Amino acid sequence: MSSPVPSVLDLAPVVPVVVIEDAADAVPLARALVAGGLPAVEVTLRTPAALEAVRAIAGEVPEAVVGAGTVITAEQVGEAVAAGARFLVSPGWTDTLLEAMRTSGVPFLPGVSTASEVVALLERGVREMKFFPARAAGGTAYLKSLAGPLPQARFCPTGGIGPDSAPDYLALPNVGCVGGSWMLPADAVAARDWARVEALAREAARLRA
Repeated sequence: MSSPVPSVLDLAPVVPVVVIEDAADAVPLARALVAGGLPAVEVTLRTPAALEAVRAIAGEVPEAVVGAGTVITAEQVGEAVAAGARFLVSPGWTDTLLEAMRTSGVPFLPGVSTASEVVALLERGVREMKFFPARAAGGTAYLKSLAGPLPQARFCPTGGIGPDSAPDYLALPNVGCVGGSWMLPADAVAARDWARVEALAREAARLRA
């Protein structure tokens, strides 16, 4: 059985956000990311192949910490964990979804984009969150403004972040990691150019504040 994940925010500076169309790509893609130094792999539940991809990575790439993203229902929480997801990420949250994630037994990052949502989660004992959509919701300036009144909240900003902007986010005291997909260009994935994915992952893994 896989060991528990203490905090998604501390696994690596960058969490790859992965959209998998063909489950056959899941294992080589995950191996390339891990080889490049990015062990956390967030497979978004946006495609019919997603749960099968999670299952394949969990079963065949033990060095990866596979999670499920775009989790928006309690049913998806159960399906993802059953498939082997070791963490959960949502673009937003409701009390129903939050309760399902809380009782799932794995770490989770509920999505927020406003100070009120952050306060509501802190009130419910949740301190680690996804900030989404990061660039559209105010980017580094907004997160910096939250650090003063709400220093106990830590974030994984995702959405519109690339290799040029990631270091600015990682420099903030309330950011543990960032999420992004720039190390998975569509043409490289389509061509199954896993060497290129690994090289881009290695560059991302070196991003530090």
